[in-house]
Amino acid sequence: MLLKLLYTRGSLHNLPDGQGIAFSIKNRLDTVKITGLRQVQVGDTVVPAAQVTLDLGGGETRPAASLGPADGQALELPVGRSLTFMLATAALPEGIYPMQVWFSTDVLGDLHVEVEDTIVGATASRPRIPRSDDDDYSEAAIQARQRFAEEFTQQHFKHLKSYSFDAHDLQGNCEHFMGVAQVPVGLAGPLTVNGEHAQGDFLIPMATTEGTLVASYNRGMQVLNLCGGVKCTVIGDAMQRAPVFVFSDARGARDFGKWVADNLERIRPEAESTSRIAKLQYIDTYLANKFAYLRFNFSTGDAAGQNMVGRATFAACSWILANYGGPKVEHFYLESNFATDKKASQINVMRTRGKRVTAEAVIKRDILQQRMRVTPEQLAYHGQVSNVGAFLSGANNNGAHSANGITALFIATGQDVANVSESSAGVLYSEVTKEGDLYINITIPSLIVATHGGGTGLATQNECLRLLGCTGRGTVYKFAEIVAGVVLAGELSLGAAISSSDWVSSHEQYGRNR
Repeated sequence: MLLKLLYTRGSLHNLPDGQGIAFSIKNRLDTVKITGLRQVQVGDTVVPAAQVTLDLGGGETRPAASLGPADGQALELPVGRSLTFMLATAALPEGIYPMQVWFSTDVLGDLHVEVEDTIVGATASRPRIPRSDDDDYSEAAIQARQRFAEEFTQQHFKHLKSYSFDAHDLQGNCEHFMGVAQVPVGLAGPLTVNGEHAQGDFLIPMATTEGTLVASYNRGMQVLNLCGGVKCTVIGDAMQRAPVFVFSDARGARDFGKWVADNLERIRPEAESTSRIAKLQYIDTYLANKFAYLRFNFSTGDAAGQNMVGRATFAACSWILANYGGPKVEHFYLESNFATDKKASQINVMRTRGKRVTAEAVIKRDILQQRMRVTPEQLAYHGQVSNVGAFLSGANNNGAHSANGITALFIATGQDVANVSESSAGVLYSEVTKEGDLYINITIPSLIVATHGGGTGLATQNECLRLLGCTGRGTVYKFAEIVAGVVLAGELSLGAAISSSDWVSSHEQYGRNR
């Protein structure tokens, strides 16, 4: 079942000029050394190792017959590497072909893989984006794409082509690179944060094209500062991958779930063997129909960790499949859509995804009235009315606009912006204190942030993280607390603007309405 994942479907094709046929595999499992290849069979045609050449990429090839267990004979295949098999045999007509490969590895011994692929007819010639196999981030490759874009669209681009960093730094972040989208960055704050990890005053970089946004958040920060700042607390941390195991009946799924719970301490070291950072906290099991959904929960250090936990979960599931002795697993999928990656969901609100963080403050009555032109009672009542609207609409947030501040910070600091879909969830609460002031609090249950990995090391993004003092080991909680504080400032400002009917007039003054 797992070995089939090595094969790259759709890769079977005829080589030009009658040189044979070829197909590709990609190591999606774990680092291994190939110590031998016995034969390949495509349809009814058996091709011995002597007629197989392995293309390693970059112009490097090896005869399959040269593979062996001795030093220098084995072929190392790290995770992520692709390998093309070129078979010296007759070309194939269009059709579907069963395929089999017999090979050996250093760890797993002799293996046999069976898959199915298709030879399709040549498609009509279409323009292709230029790329370089040798160095796709070279100036020549980038300029070729820029010329291609200009010729294809009959447009000239000036700003799109201008950037100030070494394009090679983008490897792993952006493919087919040809330029940059310059997003304006405004400064808000400083914001006084009283967190356990973020303590002090922080200038907030906000990347946005929405007029009034920076001004609104800045106004909320001023009010928070006048009241002693915002208290922020990280109260949860977990990143998930949720595989599903399919059985022939519901009882098999139930028994499997019990076995997983009983064997957690045996599964844990398998999951953690893939990373020195990822730590398996717990596994939630959810049963439906004949399916067992496992929600693996990891801590991931300063990284957001989606890729990290994917690899760790795959290692754990490989061990589970090899060691579970109960009813047969009919199918297995590494992701079942139950981790709700890049999607808002109720389970994230209840169980945490990323960082669960709270920001809270007490806003003095006189300051609220002087600066925001509303009373605590007005805002608290407005919150109750808004709760009904959020409930009726099925929204994942009963606040005003936390996605605004989160997105602006995400773009500025190199976060995966699609994670706003989960991070936008929020639970806003306010009350009038016995002293007549306003207590306001927001919990962000699934804030997915990082200060390491992804786009956080890129040129301007890293500068914005440096502006916040959130670079280096052990800074992700600090960043999460700052984000939460910014969100609360935005809730306070917009909530007051709507309550006092300043909302439209503010956009007239600062936004595109003017």
